[in-house]
Amino acid sequence: MTEVEQREGAEAVPRRSPLGKLLRFGFLAVALGFGAYAVIKQWDAVVAGFAELSWPALAGSLLAVVAALLGAMLTWRTLLADLGSPLPLRAGAKVFFVGQLGKYIPGALWPVLAQMEMGRELGVPRSRSAAAFFLMMPVQLATGLLVTVVTLGWDRYGWLLLFIPLLLVLLEPKVINTVIGYALRRLKREPLDRPLTRRGMLTAFAWALSGWACYGAHLYFIAPQGGPLFAIGAFALSWCLGIMTFVVPAGAGVRELAMVTALAPHLDSGAAIAVALSSRIVIVAGDLICAGLAGIAARRDSV
Repeated sequence: MTEVEQREGAEAVPRRSPLGKLLRFGFLAVALGFGAYAVIKQWDAVVAGFAELSWPALAGSLLAVVAALLGAMLTWRTLLADLGSPLPLRAGAKVFFVGQLGKYIPGALWPVLAQMEMGRELGVPRSRSAAAFFLMMPVQLATGLLVTVVTLGWDRYGWLLLFIPLLLVLLEPKVINTVIGYALRRLKREPLDRPLTRRGMLTAFAWALSGWACYGAHLYFIAPQGGPLFAIGAFALSWCLGIMTFVVPAGAGVRELAMVTALAPHLDSGAAIAVALSSRIVIVAGDLICAGLAGIAARRDSV
């Protein structure tokens, strides 16, 4: 890196302002409040669901969720690096996991807004953070639909294949780069310094697939009746349907309904509802743990 590039990079990182710090803490407080409310509102059902689980099953499920969330973070970090902003692991984990808490606030844009502002403090242009965030969703959706078809069977879910060609076309780097370039021109923003590459997209796909395997393990610990492959497909299906409902915080309700339907061949409705609610609370706990650990690790690096 030349001296000029180093100087420009240093100038691109703004100093933290008291207002920015206040807004960040306010964002976290609101996100945590909505997350707690979602748990308290369904407390009786959650308690009943957890009563059927053993502590080893809960611990295994939580560890699998943390691993799945790590896979999601690495998917996002790979896309961001391919766009030209590689972040150190701990700093990237803080931006991703803390920003992800925004999904518990009604409205679809809180996570990306949080990631844009936190990334900006690390020298990541807002447009690049937004591009990585919005690219991550179709990557996860395409891999999730593919996993659903492979694990749950062509006879029941083969119709999902109709969406995969469209998603794959949209995820072709040449198409993505054209769409991003057009959007930035319309918004009168500077174009991306580096276009996406096929290697970067394939790496992101690999991390996304590893995430689905871990999410399946999480569900298998809670409901082993259908086997590990069935658990992977059931969770992937419920997540894909949940993410399509952008208005609902974190797909609340939609994901549970889809999971109850997917579990129907192996569990009665009461047990399936308990499993779905237990899965939700374990994932909320995983989100909080990852955000907390990432924040602590990044803070230690800055000391």
